[in-house]
Amino acid sequence: MGPLSGRRVLVTGGTGFLGRAVCAEVRKRRPGELIAPRKAQYDLTEQTAVRLMLDDHKPDLIIHLAAVVGGIGANRENPGLYFYQNAVMGIMLMEEARKRGVQKMVNIGTICAYPKFTPVPFKEDDLWNGYPEETNAPYGIAKKAQLVQAQAYRQQYGFNAIALLPVNLYGPGDNFDPKSSHVIPALIKKVVDAREAGLGHIDVWGTGAASREFLFVRDAAEGIVLAAERYDRPDPVNLGNGREITIRALTELICELCHFDGELRWDATKPDGQPRRCLDATRARERFGWSARTEFRAGLRETIVWYEQLRATQTPLPPAPRALAPLGTEPLAALASTHPR
Repeated sequence: MGPLSGRRVLVTGGTGFLGRAVCAEVRKRRPGELIAPRKAQYDLTEQTAVRLMLDDHKPDLIIHLAAVVGGIGANRENPGLYFYQNAVMGIMLMEEARKRGVQKMVNIGTICAYPKFTPVPFKEDDLWNGYPEETNAPYGIAKKAQLVQAQAYRQQYGFNAIALLPVNLYGPGDNFDPKSSHVIPALIKKVVDAREAGLGHIDVWGTGAASREFLFVRDAAEGIVLAAERYDRPDPVNLGNGREITIRALTELICELCHFDGELRWDATKPDGQPRRCLDATRARERFGWSARTEFRAGLRETIVWYEQLRATQTPLPPAPRALAPLGTEPLAALASTHPR
């Protein structure tokens, strides 16, 4: 698609966790207009709302971040909801965008689309070599369908849609609600709560043996916007850094950074989820020049500091970082929480 300067860019989920960072990256390119509508304005699970949003704003580019997401517990409780709402949002948005001649659509998928047992590091060519991990499968398959739709629409209609597969995200501004948070914010909250209450232990789900890779949110945002500018091919692309850590080692590191020295009590009756997750990000580097830059320990420390400041202020959200300060008067409001586990 080329530079975003002067283009009308619509970001669904634009003030969610990932959405705010993506909007900050888009602003650096000086778009003609940046639009991130509220769910209250346009419910993207309703076709009439999707049509109205596109007719109202006439975007040149859509970055589709909006999703209904959660951690392992939320996925186990809402498999039907997570499948339907994620699938229908993506399917209808791409169809209506195609009909209206939108120049490009960037679909943000999820690492949950990979098979439960995938050679590590995960390569994009292995995406179809098995069924996803069961607790994440409805969500993962719903997002995976957008890759198939993008490839089919490119083949039949010449529609320029691409698909990106970010690994687990973390960073300041993450969701710390224990009912729906992912592993890093859930652990940070649990550890800080225990420290502040003077407790001598915390309970942790699973065995700690499963591994994950984590990508700092600003690195992910940079990758997404670079792909929007530079990548126009049908193949899916991983966004990750190739560094793997076990949940046990992660928990111990968070305890260290939060200055908590209590006992870790592992509950092996709770699921570990997918055994291992770690991405090969070679394709992103070769095809649009992106590599993650944030060192994990430094990113975790920044996230913990942000969360502790949030607790201290006792307000719903802290002041926006300088990098996210609004430019002009573009509407920037949340559609749905974002993104992957």
